[in-house]
Amino acid sequence: MTSNHFVYILKCKDGSLYTGYTNNLERRLKMHLSCKGAKFTRGRGPFTMVYSKQFATKKEAMKFEYKIKRLKRKEKEMMVNSYQEG
Repeated sequence: MTSNHFVYILKCKDGSLYTGYTNNLERRLKMHLSCKGAKFTRGRGPFTMVYSKQFATKKEAMKFEYKIKRLKRKEKEMMVNSYQEG
């Protein structure tokens, strides 16, 4: 069985970071681009996806999303940087 649970981080044109969960990453990104995604991202495009991670279960993904959302900006940036480097 394929695991289709993703946590992702978008970098908005204003430099802000948005963290989200989805079970269909491609469709969710299209929603953000068409201003039908999260309220936070409306008017903040274009976006660059700077981080994504796939999980076996929704529960695992949601726990990880919560963990990221509790991080300070500097910690998120460090996480994104290490993801992009490796």
